[in-house]
Amino acid sequence: MSTIATPSPVHSASGSLLKAILMATLLAGTLDIIAAITVNGLVSGTFKPIRILQGIASGAIGRTAFEGGIGMAVVGLVFHYCFALMFATVYFLLYPYLPFLQKFPILWGLAYGLVAWAIMNGLVIPLSKLTPPPFDFSKALINIVILMFMIGLPIAFLARKYYSNKL
Repeated sequence: MSTIATPSPVHSASGSLLKAILMATLLAGTLDIIAAITVNGLVSGTFKPIRILQGIASGAIGRTAFEGGIGMAVVGLVFHYCFALMFATVYFLLYPYLPFLQKFPILWGLAYGLVAWAIMNGLVIPLSKLTPPPFDFSKALINIVILMFMIGLPIAFLARKYYSNKL
């Protein structure tokens, strides 16, 4: 008699959690990079998505990333999605243990975007090979709003959707 092995509930749950986190990463990371490229193009008057992605790569590679063509742009995009993955993973893992995240997803999604901005500008950029520009309140506000609506809210909504039948 042959039996078919079925995944255990733990394996199945962790697989679906990983899928939900990856979906949040893909959505939030894509919305964020589209917003960043669009806003940069509107503010600067030039549309240079490859240059923006090379700029992301330069945080780890240094100024030579700007000479690396499309390859360095791809590296920058990978780094970008790695940060989105980090933010999505942390939120999803905290969600079941912090009831306030469950009760007010809009508020905490927006707040999480602010947290993401603070981490990127207070920790990641200072530790990178980038030379931070002088603080500009209007640029900071634009970046905060982008992260609130393109990172924080999508992650919060997808976490709520994922956990709605599990908690």
